[in-house]
Amino acid sequence: MTKRSAFLDAIYDENVSVLQRAASLYVPVHYKNYYKFWWNEELKLLKEHSVDNDKVWKAAGKPRQEPIFDKRQSSRMRYRQCLLQRQCMETTVYTNELHESLLKKEGAGFRKSWGSKFESTSKCTEVEGCSDQGVIADNFATHFSGCFTGNNRVETLKMEYLQMRSSYAGFPLSDNVNIDTELVSNVILDLKLGKAADFTGLTAEHLHYSHHAIISVLL
Repeated sequence: MTKRSAFLDAIYDENVSVLQRAASLYVPVHYKNYYKFWWNEELKLLKEHSVDNDKVWKAAGKPRQEPIFDKRQSSRMRYRQCLLQRQCMETTVYTNELHESLLKKEGAGFRKSWGSKFESTSKCTEVEGCSDQGVIADNFATHFSGCFTGNNRVETLKMEYLQMRSSYAGFPLSDNVNIDTELVSNVILDLKLGKAADFTGLTAEHLHYSHHAIISVLL
């Protein structure tokens, strides 16, 4: 490997590290039901009011017949009723996220949003005539571990790629080829989102949503 190739590889590795680090620090990762689209300011105020009245009631010795108790109960009732009404919207209202994913024709994003809002809650209780959870889990483990062991070529392909990349010099560029910031920017914008990451863990989203300075670095 020449000094130039080693220098370029060092720059490449540094950029990959920066993008990975930025994503881990500033891109939130949560389970699919973490964000409650139906939660609003009204619910927040009702919850705070209910909590405050509950604290006052407890500080007063938890009376059962005084106005403090009635106030505590009524605030809890209003909060729970409003909460129930808003929760029902989870399965009756199309969210902005779902609508935007459909408009952009982002298949992966649309399916994830649809599944998180409307997926069935029914559970399978029997697999191939067996209902014992332990036996079912063992059968699944045996089946998929065998499939994975027999067809796992990830590390082999990775090593082949790294070996080929070490001696890769690229195609010669003619005078007609003009690589500038506009070209690099357009290439990044044309990358398809929602695709699988490469072996470093980077996806098109890392470049698509990063600072514009990345264009100059890549150039």
